[in-house]
Amino acid sequence: MVRVPAAKVSLSTASAYPESCATSFEIASRLGYDGVEIMVWTDPVSQDPAALQRLSDHYSLPIVAIHAPTLLITQRVWGSDPWPKLDRACEVATQVGAGTVVVHPPFRWQRDYARGFEAGIRDLEERTGRRLAVENMFPWRARTREIQAYLPGWDPLGFDYDHVTLDLSHTATAGSDALAMAEALGERLAHVHLADGLGSAKDEHLVPGRGAQPCAELLERLAARDWAGNVVVEVSTRRLRTREEREADLAEALAFARLNLAATGAHG
Repeated sequence: MVRVPAAKVSLSTASAYPESCATSFEIASRLGYDGVEIMVWTDPVSQDPAALQRLSDHYSLPIVAIHAPTLLITQRVWGSDPWPKLDRACEVATQVGAGTVVVHPPFRWQRDYARGFEAGIRDLEERTGRRLAVENMFPWRARTREIQAYLPGWDPLGFDYDHVTLDLSHTATAGSDALAMAEALGERLAHVHLADGLGSAKDEHLVPGRGAQPCAELLERLAARDWAGNVVVEVSTRRLRTREEREADLAEALAFARLNLAATGAHG
């Protein structure tokens, strides 16, 4: 017998870019994803909890996470002060029923924000009841130089976060051991961004199985321990020429996730 895996497979709206947030829901529904993660950016719908709830209801797809606008390209979304942005992300998550808010660590030039980041994240979790899952990042590389772009650091293992997002494209870029990181995180691993990478200096977000990351092994290990967090497909399809090509990649990523999450249950 094959067990139904506890973890659900959702689609990040970033995976459908440059399609709109609304189109991402339609694609996720048609392909058979279990839910959606909202990347908050310049698309007005991604910032509007009422519009998001209407999409969730229309397509019968839960919103599992809100990705706060803490990327370089979203530095001006909801203003430039990071703490109010996280407050607002938690408010949106509460309104749409998302249990998790995905957060990037501060950039090194955000020194005041970084100084109180660990304590502030913990306080915000207590106040809002949302899981703030801090994402593993990577050092930036320019030719032979390596730049530590994040404070207090890009690797979440050494910091006091109760919840962490493990991104497999970021482990590729950082040269991290994804399996060792997942093992070391233990119960702190709350959320997975499923992607792949070949280890270049660029954050590639390849379809799982097309890079060098242990995507299948990680999913199998999570299934074996009956991990019940969210697996979210976060791949880049922005260079594809047609909607059909984009949907083929997203269907392939979903099939990969479902196959490997169910694999260890085959002996049931």
